[in-house]
Order: sequence, then structure tokens, then C-alpha cells
Amino acid sequence: MKKIFNLFVVALAVCAIATSCKQPTAGNPIFPGNYADPEGLVFGDTYWIYPTYSAPFHEQLYLDCFSSKDLITWEKHERIIDNTRIKWLNNALWAPAALEKDGKYYLFFSCNNIQNNEQLGGIGVAVADTPAGPFEDLLGKPLIDSIVNRAQPIDQFVFKDKDGTYYMYYGGWGRCNMVKMADDFKSIVPFEDGSMYKEVTPKGYVEGPFMFIREGKYYFMWSEGGWTGPDYRVAYAIADSPFGPFESKGVILQQDPEVATGAGHHSVMYNPRKDQYYMVYHRRPLGSNDGNNRETCIDLLEFDEQGNILPVKITFEGVKKAKL
Repeated sequence: MKKIFNLFVVALAVCAIATSCKQPTAGNPIFPGNYADPEGLVFGDTYWIYPTYSAPFHEQLYLDCFSSKDLITWEKHERIIDNTRIKWLNNALWAPAALEKDGKYYLFFSCNNIQNNEQLGGIGVAVADTPAGPFEDLLGKPLIDSIVNRAQPIDQFVFKDKDGTYYMYYGGWGRCNMVKMADDFKSIVPFEDGSMYKEVTPKGYVEGPFMFIREGKYYFMWSEGGWTGPDYRVAYAIADSPFGPFESKGVILQQDPEVATGAGHHSVMYNPRKDQYYMVYHRRPLGSNDGNNRETCIDLLEFDEQGNILPVKITFEGVKKAKL
């Protein structure tokens, strides 16, 4: 009897240890509501996500953002910028991109979904003293307001190179441009060859460019397919220069018929303490045909020994707790 009791105690201890070792996960989506095009990044000891409020264009007149210390619990910061502070905004405020420079926080955004160069709209920039805003329009007009190289001025991503130079990659309609930013972000400046715009469109590109550096290599990423459809997806290239050339190495994020459809328009977050990369993206729930029914999710982004990105497995569980 004593032996049986001892075995029972040991079994209870094993169960307790197993339970305590099981880490909580964020779950996908990571916060409620229709949010798309998420820009995920780290400021200090906090993760931040800046998404599009996914709704009909005439309702997309503001942006919220979210913050977390551990990837599990997210705090919502409402209306960090809206049409009361962007006087030229009429509709379709989307695809925010944020960064910190010299103690200020800058938020780049697309709005008005312009279809020609006679319409007012394009890419703007706002500034704030904190990551949660409130952000104020820096220029009172678009930073980029014209269709150049057949690229609609949307879906901007601002990238800091190794030498401290800031470049912006942007573009819809299957075209991607690259521009060089002025130090104050109030204008674009010429490249060394005197040009103002460089087209860097890789094969298959549709929209949503993103760039990061890992082990000295430039990882350029973009979305393919249609944003309202199930086959929206993400592909990537690796280059030795921020100018490319960018030759596709294949699709690394896409729908899973057992989980969700329309997985795309992403960003990448990095936890230096754990040396872990995360894919931050939106997707559509199974069975939904509503183009605006998009939810923000996070899954692991991993590499093989040669530095190639492994296909991302989209999950319901999401990622484990991880502080910075």
C-alpha cells in the first residue's frame, strides 16, 4: 500500500512539473477585431503593432495600435491618429509603418487610394513623442503624392540601412519603388546618381514590401495574389545590397485549409535576447468571404543553416511568452 501511495505521489509531482513547464501561448488572432497589414516592431522592452483598421474605405479614417511586454497580453491604444489630424485624408487610411529616431516616433501611412496624379493622396508621415501617439501630421500634405513607374503610392516601409541611411520601399499595382529619405523625413532626396526613384520590383510582387538585415544579408519580402482572396501570400528574396537585385526564393507564408486563408501583408519582429524572429501578418478566418474580415496573427519565423527562410506554419496557438 505504501509503495502504491509513493507511486501516486511521484505521478502527481510529474504532472505538476509538466503543467508548470507548459508555457502559455498568445493564440491567433492575438487581439480581437478586424485589423490588417500589421507593422510589428520593438521599442525598448515593449513589442508594438501598428495595423490597418480593416473596414470599407470610407470608414478607414483612423488607426489604433497595440503594445505588449510578453507577446501574450496586448494593450490597445485607440485612435493614435485620425482624420481630425490628417486634414487631407478622405478615405482608406492604411498600412502604417513606424520607427523611432532621435527620441521622436514617426508614423508613415497611406491614404485616399489615389488612382491618378490629379487626385490628392498618397503616402504621408506623422510624428509623436511616444509610440502610442497622439501623432500629428508632419507636413500637412502627402510626402509622396504621384504615381511613378506605375507604382501606386501605398504600402510604404521605411528601412534603416547599416550606414544609418533611411530608405523607403513602397508601391501597389504590382510595382515597387525605392526612395532615399531626408534626415528629417520631410522629403525625399536624390540617390548618388541623381535619380529620385528606383524601381526594384521582383517577379511576382503585388504590394506590401518589407526589409530586414540578418547576418549581413538583405531580406526583401512582399505580398503576392489578391488581398481579398484566399491565395494572398508572402514571398522573399536575399540580396547583398538594399538595391537588390531581388530574385524570388519562393513563398514562405500562405493559407492553410485547416487554419485560415489569405495570409499575407506582413512584417517581422525580432527578440534579440532570445535571437528569435516572428512573422506578424493578417489572415482571414475559414469560411469568410468578406474582404475586410482580416485578423492579426503572430507565428515563428525560422531559418535553415544556409540562411534561407523556412515556410511559416500558421497556427491557432501562436507563439510562446517572450519578454525582451
